[in-house]
Amino acid sequence: MPKMKTNAGAKKRFTITGSGKIKRKHAFKSHILTKKSKKRKRNLGYYGTVHKADTSNVKLLLCMK
Repeated sequence: MPKMKTNAGAKKRFTITGSGKIKRKHAFKSHILTKKSKKRKRNLGYYGTVHKADTSNVKLLLCMK
C-alpha cells in the first residue's frame, strides 16, 4: 500500500499544540479593514482553536489519525 499523504493546504493552515489541540488563524483579516473596528481587527489577529466537532476531519487531513 502507498503511504498516506498529508494535505498540503492543511499543513500550512493548522498546527498541533502540546496538549493536542489544533491551532488555527482567524479569517476576514486580509483586506477591507477600514469598516472593521479596532477591537475586531485586534481579536482576529490572535490564534484560535479548531472546534471539537471538526478536529477529527482536520486530523485526517494532517494524517494524525
